[in-house]
Amino acid sequence: MKKISVVIPTYNEEDNAESICRAAISIIGKNLPGYDYEIIFIDNDSTDSTRAIIARLCGENKKVKAIFNAKNFGYLRSPYYGLTQATGDCAVLMAADFQEPPDMIPKFVEKWEEGFKVVCAVKTASKENPIMYFLRSCYYKLIHSMSSVDQIEHYTGFGLYDASFVKVLRDLGDPMPYMRGIVAELGFRRCEVEFTQPKRKSGKSSSNFFKLYDVAMLGFTSYTKGGLRVATFGGFIIAGLSFLIGIGYLIAKLFHWNDFTAGMAPVVIAVFLIGGIQLAFLGFLGEYVMSINTRIMNRPLVVEEKRLNFDNRSAADSEPEKTGKSVTDPSK
Repeated sequence: MKKISVVIPTYNEEDNAESICRAAISIIGKNLPGYDYEIIFIDNDSTDSTRAIIARLCGENKKVKAIFNAKNFGYLRSPYYGLTQATGDCAVLMAADFQEPPDMIPKFVEKWEEGFKVVCAVKTASKENPIMYFLRSCYYKLIHSMSSVDQIEHYTGFGLYDASFVKVLRDLGDPMPYMRGIVAELGFRRCEVEFTQPKRKSGKSSSNFFKLYDVAMLGFTSYTKGGLRVATFGGFIIAGLSFLIGIGYLIAKLFHWNDFTAGMAPVVIAVFLIGGIQLAFLGFLGEYVMSINTRIMNRPLVVEEKRLNFDNRSAADSEPEKTGKSVTDPSK
């Protein structure tokens, strides 16, 4: 019997954790009776009662599992790590707030059974703030036009991943994974399933401007050279214009064109403009350097505080048995 792993990242989701768990179990039981399942919660150091609710769910059903992070490792690293801990033949990654509907799981499995290794859920419309949806659309189109990798627009990571692709994610060793880019880059046979994103069922989202900015810059620094190219060409253009202006002022001085050289306002404006552009480009370059620095430190994605309902083997340890390879006895 094939097993479906449903990975649900949480952070302060006390209003949704139990509902999303029961909804996923009910949908699998009703629409996919021939499949086994596991529900994996990965909690990012919630400060409300989310952990207590998840622990109770684990006590009621051994197929519900939990990983409690030692601290909050961000909403990019934690879901990715949770996905790598799945032991099923496929894994579904979805949010706990019902903005990624659990009733799409049967559609994902149907496409998976057709042979697709990755099934991406793509938002064609959203009931969220229309301004945010518009800004997201602009960002996706911008990075799509600047990247050498064919990026997937309006894809957040919600979807199904075959166990073979999960193994690739597990072996990747990227401490700052950009899931959208990784899925688009690695070339597994995939399909896209469209859906309309509903509003959050309850509670308040923890997303804010700075988190969205981090994701946006991670995408730019990981999969585009556009920022560096703009800085390079912009620097040459500004340097050329500055040189021409300097030559113009020199000629005006030599020929005593006082009307041309009397006003210093253009010079002051030019100095501040060029200084501001240089600082902006330095900041953009700093984003690339910070991304490189984070990756070369090779720190773990997350540090676990404890696990519930997992056996002693990790997901990686269970792979040799699936592939028929022998498992080395560490005591020998």
